[in-house]
Amino acid sequence: MSERPDAELLQAHVDGDQDAFAQLFARHRDRLWAVALRTMGNPEDAADGLQDGLIAAYRRAGSFRGEAAVTTWLHRVVVNACLDRIRSAKVRRAEPLPDDLDERGGRGSLVTSHGSEDPADASVATERRRRVLDALQRLPGNQRAALVLVDMEGYPVQEAAEILGCAEGTVKSRCFRGRAKLAELLGDLDPTAEAPVDGNRPADPPVPPGDQPRGPPPG
Repeated sequence: MSERPDAELLQAHVDGDQDAFAQLFARHRDRLWAVALRTMGNPEDAADGLQDGLIAAYRRAGSFRGEAAVTTWLHRVVVNACLDRIRSAKVRRAEPLPDDLDERGGRGSLVTSHGSEDPADASVATERRRRVLDALQRLPGNQRAALVLVDMEGYPVQEAAEILGCAEGTVKSRCFRGRAKLAELLGDLDPTAEAPVDGNRPADPPVPPGDQPRGPPPG
């Protein structure tokens, strides 16, 4: 994979390099897929939201002014595309997410578990994960997006605000209201036990189907 910085790859795409955007997407696809999947609630809708976002980023790359990091800009475009789908009521009632996601992320607040587990403990953890994710899908889209970025992906509030295009105080307020609602929905769960959302990372995120800018990116 190219070692060129993100901004250089994006500018190369604007200048006509036919491979640059695919290289940029390949570099960041795992994190973008994780955010889309958690925001939308099921893989099919997440793939649609990710596709919408990537097409928008592909077409609007010339508008990038370097006021934020390229990865922040990409996340903003993808999150907005997902929220647009939620707002337009195109999202089906969420299915439970598959065991999740961040084998290589390293910055999220939730830790992937590995190694041998007692089958009974694994069953309890799986049920807790299903309950947490189901409750997450019952939040308003803006609260869900804030919690996904801050609590699940580990973004600082300042960077989450840049991604969501709102004030830091708005992100804090959305997280506060979202956490309060989750506590209400999950009140019967043992508050002293961690409610893991991450398990083993599934297969590589899908290259969005249909009207995509190019074929599957390298890597």
